[in-house]
Amino acid sequence: MPATALTAHALLLDMDGTLVNSDAVVERCWRRWALREGLDPEATLKVVHGRQGYATMAVLLPDRPMEQNYADNRVMLAEETADTDGVVPIGGAPAFMDAIAALPHALVTSADEALARARMTASGLRMPEVRVTAESVGASKPDPEGFLKGAAELGFAAADCVVFEDSEAGIAAGRAAGMRVVGVGPRAGVLSPDAHVEDLTQIRVEAAPDGSIRLHIGAR
Repeated sequence: MPATALTAHALLLDMDGTLVNSDAVVERCWRRWALREGLDPEATLKVVHGRQGYATMAVLLPDRPMEQNYADNRVMLAEETADTDGVVPIGGAPAFMDAIAALPHALVTSADEALARARMTASGLRMPEVRVTAESVGASKPDPEGFLKGAAELGFAAADCVVFEDSEAGIAAGRAAGMRVVGVGPRAGVLSPDAHVEDLTQIRVEAAPDGSIRLHIGAR
């Protein structure tokens, strides 16, 4: 991948697939749910990443009452929070989080607070002080609400923010918010983000004298 650079004033970070590899538990829980609902587990797994659970259920079962989706989502969140087997950091995530510790950044995740804390802890990653979790928004990604709220809480305009995302829904949300997007991992590679890395070892962070953040992408 050719090296490139982006300049930002704030970073907005997805969690699952971007900082934390939780694919094992996500797939276990959603396979069980799909089988209970008589759905093809493999087809189900193609749409679960990036969205809140109730929104995934609405896509897969469009005629089902939303109240049932919300109820199932609560059960799903409890199952996922209790299961951290196989949850590990994405390559380079610990060093990346250390590098941005003093820079403006926020976690923007479709997980709720309890699930986000469980997975960040299981991965040995620091929990950002500013975070937008499922409880904080009225609409799931691909709606841009979460990223716009994260930018507002950090005090920056959308155009000054760079989003780190792995999923189709998340990248669409970042674009809809008017932000540049760094795609992380294999799912993101086919979605034409502004820049793409296989993992966070390919990012070098530099704090510029003017207070901006330089992201050197493709640098190891």
